[in-house]
Amino acid sequence: MKVVVTAQGKDLDSPTSPIFGRCPVFAIVDSDTMAIETFDNASAAAGGGAGIQAAQWVVDQGAEAVLSLNVGPNAFAVLVQAGVAVYRIEGGTVREVVQALNEGRLEALSRPNVASHSGMSRRGGF
Repeated sequence: MKVVVTAQGKDLDSPTSPIFGRCPVFAIVDSDTMAIETFDNASAAAGGGAGIQAAQWVVDQGAEAVLSLNVGPNAFAVLVQAGVAVYRIEGGTVREVVQALNEGRLEALSRPNVASHSGMSRRGGF
């Protein structure tokens, strides 16, 4: 499965980022082979609409799932409408959260878990 993980770095052992729309890096991981591609998040510095822009980018990549701690309502709507599942993570590395997904240990979100514009105060992640 093609999975997008919000990350702070560019390899499997990078820490995850707790925010979606303004995370520093998107890691696209094949959950079967653990092959990884990473991309700087062009939406991270957006003045507004970062979640929507990031979600549309994820959809355009053909992702089947997103792994992030926090996903706001605008991004969540775009992802769900496109059929992309959203899973909540609790830190760890990119490798660890993809393994947790493979083992069925992640909670699928049925609704956004933060308010609109939550990432504005945390631009670029932690």
